[in-house]
Amino acid sequence: MASPKSRRTKGPKIAPDPVTAGITVDRLVDGAFLAYNGARLREACRLFAEKMLEPDVTIGVTLSGALTPAGLGRSCLIPLLKAGFVDWMISTGANLYHDTHFGIGLTMHQGHWNADDVALREEGIVRIFDIFFDYEVLLSTDAFFREVMRQPEFRKPMSTAEFHFRAGRYVAEREKALAQGETSLLAAAHRLEVPIYTSSPGDSSIGMNAAALALEGEAIHWDAFKDVNETAAIVYDAKKRGGKSAILILGGGSPKNFALQTEPQIQEVLGLEEAGHDYFLQVTDARADTGGLSGATPGEAVSWGKIDPDRLPDAVVAYVDSTVALPILTAYALSKRQSRPLKRLYGKRDALMEQLRSAHAARLTADAAGKGTR
Repeated sequence: MASPKSRRTKGPKIAPDPVTAGITVDRLVDGAFLAYNGARLREACRLFAEKMLEPDVTIGVTLSGALTPAGLGRSCLIPLLKAGFVDWMISTGANLYHDTHFGIGLTMHQGHWNADDVALREEGIVRIFDIFFDYEVLLSTDAFFREVMRQPEFRKPMSTAEFHFRAGRYVAEREKALAQGETSLLAAAHRLEVPIYTSSPGDSSIGMNAAALALEGEAIHWDAFKDVNETAAIVYDAKKRGGKSAILILGGGSPKNFALQTEPQIQEVLGLEEAGHDYFLQVTDARADTGGLSGATPGEAVSWGKIDPDRLPDAVVAYVDSTVALPILTAYALSKRQSRPLKRLYGKRDALMEQLRSAHAARLTADAAGKGTR
């Protein structure tokens, strides 16, 4: 006797309409991305546009890999920030350093991945795979950051979000002086008050130049503990107000962990009741079976308390190069959703920290009272 057909074995019929000239990105994704990683990218686009962009969701984005040198800051990330589709960010310092090239009037160029690197070195050309730029771009950007970091306003301990906000103002001023359009993510984040954190501030040319200033007695003091607590405070506030928290991960690495560890910080370390992030969306080429964090699945994150187990169906991993996926995701979201009001979380950091501090203090008081009754 044949077993009844399960509803799980069949979804919509694969019978796409032909792709035509002039088709829009959203129609292409919905109509032609039907299987394999194309389907995962369609799921990612739909998760982002249909659920993550709801008004009550606070969205954090992480950046690793060399995305800004490829122009993705200007083509995708700035439009997402302006539309209110990104509320806070964690980036490698390298992405912010290379982003600054554009803001201060320097250029990067398309090249060839199989060029003769010895010849490039002799010609003073630096290569990031198939992106070429003059060595002088590095020296000029180094000089810019040293000049900025020598200013009196940087002579105090600060979170990396405060550092980037202050540095972003100088980049924005240089953009304006050069009569440029919106070329720098760092400058745009300053204008829109989107806080940007760096999980490893010493691991970039910005950190290298800060180290040089330290040798000269003008040290920058990045407060890593403030970064940990501020990012946790952003997530805690989103959930405390009855909203949701979403993380969009581009790549993996340290920024991915730093964003996801906000929930273990809230639950495990501070002892506050919480369940985990509501939405997890990652674009990566990293494998899960090697045990690295970059490839760790949302299911594994559940075991750490990073992802709410009840929200696991709202987790998507698309195994696609970010330089392919991000422009598609951006175009899809902008075509499907109206802009959201800007949360301007940078200016709310002190209030969010006080809320987290008060909740932690109340938990400690309750724990002490409980021990006293035994």
